Amino acid sequence: MTKKNLIMIMIDGGRLDYALKSKIFSKIKSNSVFLSQSITYGPHTIAAMHAVFSGSYGTRTGTNSYWSTFKFKKNQFKTLTEYLHENDYYTQADVINQLVIPKQGFDEFVVHDENNDDLTSRHKEILHNLSISSNKNNFFVYLHYSNIHTGIKNEVLDVYRNHSKEFFENVDKNKKRYSRLFQKAENYIESILDEIKKLQLDKNSLIIIMSDHGVSTGEKFGEHAYGAFCYDYTLRTFTYFLANDLSQLEIKQQTRTIDFMPTILDYLKIPIEQNCNKLDGISLLPLINGESIPENYAFTETGHPLYEKSPPKEPNVKSIRTSKWKLIFNEYDNSKELYNLEADPYEKTNIIDTGESMEEILWKELQIIMNTHD
Repeated sequence: MTKKNLIMIMIDGGRLDYALKSKIFSKIKSNSVFLSQSITYGPHTIAAMHAVFSGSYGTRTGTNSYWSTFKFKKNQFKTLTEYLHENDYYTQADVINQLVIPKQGFDEFVVHDENNDDLTSRHKEILHNLSISSNKNNFFVYLHYSNIHTGIKNEVLDVYRNHSKEFFENVDKNKKRYSRLFQKAENYIESILDEIKKLQLDKNSLIIIMSDHGVSTGEKFGEHAYGAFCYDYTLRTFTYFLANDLSQLEIKQQTRTIDFMPTILDYLKIPIEQNCNKLDGISLLPLINGESIPENYAFTETGHPLYEKSPPKEPNVKSIRTSKWKLIFNEYDNSKELYNLEADPYEKTNIIDTGESMEEILWKELQIIMNTHD
């Protein structure tokens, strides 16, 4: 049996709720395995994507903040790209900058100009070139769609502070801005998938369409974009697995973005090396094949800048989550928050210290992860 190519398309800053309302993403859902409750490790790209590529939390890999790309323990954690490269895949990335994903294992690693490059035509050309050479080698390509991020940077991050009343008093304006940016992402993904079909790459590829984190439109005062808090509007991401041998399915139980790497390797029948550090993620292939597996806790952490311009060097907000509950620990002031996600999906009512038994269970689990270092 021939090995499949891997095409990973990452929509930077893509919100799950907007994907659920989208006709284009609904069409993708109808032809894919859709993870409707996938939780990111970091509500900002660097930590989020290092966790995806390593299958492990940044508490262990070293990449746990905006500043820690170069702290990634590359001699201890083998990346998805390295596995594929060693299995004769040609590996290529087109990214927003040098920092967002581990560079190990890439044959070609190119940074696009986020303000000027037409990513649709650029990524179509990459796919076209790969389709010509794919009869010689399998390939892995990582395509980073950065235009939502760039729009938020130019129109929000460069204009407002985390505590700008003007931003939080104009939620309708914020939503319209985000809708406009998301619509461009819809047009991009539709065009890219059409190109993949035209080039017939869908016949022998696993295609993953995912987002790394969401973006605030003014839900919680103090976070005007992302990366300050651990609330679900930035933690819940969208993920679609498309391949001609996968049945249409929605996986509703909680999954984690650290599970993607072991899932991809399992699907491609590439064994995980036992002499490398143990992964935090697990293969979701049994779920994809219709079997049931236990749900795992999802851990997230980030650095709240408070009233500073830049985020701190180390995370100071941490959370642990199940499908039904979430505990947030704000290290900067030693406060905790507990939310019943079924009854309170928008996390409006903090029920910490009300005698809820899940508080102690989640706190114990969070402490175990926080104290785990390689």
